Parts: sequence; structure tokens; C-alpha cells
Amino acid sequence: MSAPLGTFWGVGVGPGPAGYLPLAALEALRLADLVYAPRARGTEKSVALQCLAGVEIDPLKLREIEFNMDPDRSVLSEHYAHLADGIALELRAGRSVAYLTIGDSLTYSTYGYVLAALRERLPDLPQRTFPGITSYAAAAAALAWPLGEGKERVLILPCPETPQELRRDIETHDIVVLMKVGARLGWVLDLLREMGIAQHCAFARRIGLPGELLASGVGELVAGEAMGYLATLLVRRNPREER
Repeated sequence: MSAPLGTFWGVGVGPGPAGYLPLAALEALRLADLVYAPRARGTEKSVALQCLAGVEIDPLKLREIEFNMDPDRSVLSEHYAHLADGIALELRAGRSVAYLTIGDSLTYSTYGYVLAALRERLPDLPQRTFPGITSYAAAAAALAWPLGEGKERVLILPCPETPQELRRDIETHDIVVLMKVGARLGWVLDLLREMGIAQHCAFARRIGLPGELLASGVGELVAGEAMGYLATLLVRRNPREER
């Protein structure tokens, strides 16, 4: 008789100072037989593990996995399939697995792909996903920058490819949360200055981690010094109303 399937837990950690973790998720980490921690290719440390500073996890439980963020969807599909095969082996053996992801587990997260691939292999998989703190919520808190008040319309999106697209998004919303900016940061900052709204905007990178950068007002922000992984831009079209 085969062992019952282990449980699969998705755990959002950080981004930000140590301690940004729901108590229920902390209990899952303690119960898990294995803890998978993604690490971006070319980096020495898993950011997800850095966000868990102060949380004791048995090193024998840890499985660091190098993540390939190739833009080619076929390459990504192959990567997720290989990862899901390995996790499914552990679950079929009755071992419970916690999978770490930075920020909220299901907001622009690779965890969603992993979960979908596992469900294809194990339709009856016992699983639970714990919500985490999004990068933009952490940025807003770090900068004391309200994300929405009254009836303000808020748009959350990965950075568009052109200034024209982004201008249209800004002009039709009160606040725009810009994620996955990357190398586009230079022209994004130029656009905000051209529109005369840079002083209303804010920028955060690597909150609570080495290399943290927080800017309330981005008029003087230098793209070459600021761009990088784990960056979020908060755009406000008009000055905040006095209430």
C-alpha cells in the first residue's frame, strides 16, 4: 500500500525586515519535512532565505533550487516541469514540502506555475497556500505612502514596454504600482519628470535587505544606481489631497 501524499505548502516571505511572515505559515515551515528555497541564477544567496532571518529551519530540510527566469516560455515550461517532477517524488513518498516565494504567493509569482505543474501530476494533492506581503505593500509601509484613499483608482502592473503605454496607464488611474521595471527604469523616470509628477512618486528596492534604497520623490533618482532586482515604483498622478 502506497504512503499517503505529503502536503504541499506555498509560503510567501518578505520582502522586507525579518518577521514579515504569517503565524500559520511559520507553523507550516516547522512541520515541513523539506523546505524548497528558490535562488535566482547568478546569485549566491536565496533572497527568500534572507527574508527568513531569525526563523530557525533545520539546514537538513533545506533544498535550494536555482531559478531560470528565461523569457522563452518553452524553456520556462521545461524548467517548471523538471522542478515539479522532483517535488512530486517527495510528496509521493509521504514527505510534506514547503515552497518559499518572495512577496505574496500568488501575485506575479513563480509559485503559481509550480503549483499548476504539481496539480497536473497529483490531482488529489493536499495543499495550502499562505498569502504573503506584496512588494508594493511593503514599499508603501516603508515609505508611509498610502496606496489608495477614498475612491482613488489603483492599477498594479508589470512595467509596459513603451513610454506611450505607461503614460496612458498613468493618465487613466490615480495611482499606478509598477513592478518588474528592470532596465526600463531610465525612460520611466524621464517620463515621470516630463509629466511633472516625479515629486509625487516613490521608489523602493530590496526593502530590509543589504542594498536597500528608499526614495520618497524620484526627481533626483539616478536610474543606473537604483535599478536592480526587487524594485517597485509607486506612481501618483496628482498630489495627495489634504483630508
